[in-house]
Amino acid sequence: MTKNIAFREADGSSATSFDPSPYPMHTELTIGDYFQAQVALDPDQEFIVYHDRGLRWTYRDFDIRTDNLAKGLISIGMKPGDHLGVWARNVPDWLTLMFATAKIGVVLVTMNPAYKSHELDYVLRQSDMSTLCIIDAWRDVDYVKIIRELIPEAKTYERGHLQSPVYPHLRNLVFLGPEKHRGFYSAPELILLGQHLPDSLLEEARAGFTNTDAVNMQYTSGTTGFPKGVMLTHRNILNNGFFIGERERLSAIDRVCLPVPFYHCFGCVLGVMAVLTHHATMVVVEEFDALKVLQSIHGERCTANYGVPTMFISVLNHPRFAEFDLTSLRTGIIAGSAVPPEVVRQAMSKMNQTELTNCYGLTETSPVFIQTAWDDSEEHRVNTVGKPHEAVSVRVIDPQDGHLCGPGEVGEICCKGYNVMKGYYKMPEATAAAIDADGYLHSGDLGSYDQDGFYKITGRIKDMIIRGGENIYPLEIENYLLTVPGVLDAQVVGVPDTHYGEIVVAFVKSREGFELTEEGIREAVIQRMARFKAPKHVFFVDKYPETSSGKVQKYLLREQAVELVQKRQAEAG
Repeated sequence: MTKNIAFREADGSSATSFDPSPYPMHTELTIGDYFQAQVALDPDQEFIVYHDRGLRWTYRDFDIRTDNLAKGLISIGMKPGDHLGVWARNVPDWLTLMFATAKIGVVLVTMNPAYKSHELDYVLRQSDMSTLCIIDAWRDVDYVKIIRELIPEAKTYERGHLQSPVYPHLRNLVFLGPEKHRGFYSAPELILLGQHLPDSLLEEARAGFTNTDAVNMQYTSGTTGFPKGVMLTHRNILNNGFFIGERERLSAIDRVCLPVPFYHCFGCVLGVMAVLTHHATMVVVEEFDALKVLQSIHGERCTANYGVPTMFISVLNHPRFAEFDLTSLRTGIIAGSAVPPEVVRQAMSKMNQTELTNCYGLTETSPVFIQTAWDDSEEHRVNTVGKPHEAVSVRVIDPQDGHLCGPGEVGEICCKGYNVMKGYYKMPEATAAAIDADGYLHSGDLGSYDQDGFYKITGRIKDMIIRGGENIYPLEIENYLLTVPGVLDAQVVGVPDTHYGEIVVAFVKSREGFELTEEGIREAVIQRMARFKAPKHVFFVDKYPETSSGKVQKYLLREQAVELVQKRQAEAG
């Protein structure tokens, strides 16, 4: 499947790299044009199923629905290159928006449904979005209330003509449901409006963009701590979905259970794009629930199932697990954070996912560029993340001196190919820092490969924390904690955890005259940020370990955090 070649640099160092030249792209179409071709193959094939809702859309049904919404969006002023944000869990019209925007060249800005006012405010400002689409609420987040607080003008301006001094690009608010909210369009009325508009509008829009234009923008952070909008193109994610699905041996007979979020590449690329490029069917679980996953697999005879390790653990340990027939399962993907080998083995044996694959990548690489294959040995699929994808070149580079690492030598994982992002939105310096002069994207992750070309990820250069598949960036939390009354300074680190992979731990210095509490710090974060970013443990300190230049030595803080958490757990029994 992959071709490895040895080469030697001028300094005499050698490495193994993947030669992408024999592998052309799967497609150079836009997502809209590609979808049209898939509809023509078999219009009556089911494309989207929500088992618990009893909702079923064929490729033809969904084509009509997305055409109508696309025309509705054009009617409210959307045009190629504009940005539309979707802030919602995996509701059906999340997908309608994804394809409707792709058909007319609008960039879909995906937003974590756990966001609260602090995160939403930043994305609204930085993304220049002209339209924001929301649901009513999710868990403890009241979306409508937050919009009313951040954009009070929405109650006074005519729909489509919003003018906000804080968010000057924002013109439209759309509610993804039939309910009426002052200042909002509703998705059903935009779809209805589109039914009465000519298809020529779609043709005109199609002429305004190509497959190398951005279709999707996802926010992620790096060592700067400031969230960056990763611009991914039609070419990026459509081809990536194809190569992902090839490693799973997907085809039109497959039915893929997707309990992973669409706002993340795991859902919208590994899931939706892999299904699309193989003319398969997606069975969506709106919000992860182990019982609903089991019911969906059983009821729809799913052949594939996706999830982060904690999802698989929850399904495998559900008290009603034995009641469901999972013998239809064959393949799928487990990824998103460090994957415990024992969980992979259990999924293979107890869930019948004998061809389960593991993969590695990041948002900036669309996201997957290393993956195990369905026919790799069990040993490789359990203990490695596989080999590089076709059409991608992978290097392991020593982060200290830049030499190319050989087999067994740990270095930074870097890649080059069609899958590398278009760039960070309005952040040219950050883009240049991520992609070197040779076109290689530097992951910030450490890993190595063996003589057979299989890769293992061994750690991270950057301080990112991965909790249950969610990427958490310490500096973002630290910057917010500095705004909390009484906090003099804060440092955040990750500590290994058997359930979540990692948990968040904060070290806080208090200002004189303030009596801060651990619960108070946690609540302050929960009030303004997604709950999963709240520190599991907070320790109050007078000083941090520092270098002679005053730089905090975070590796020593992590060591302290591990000891303190273990001590606390032992005392708690």
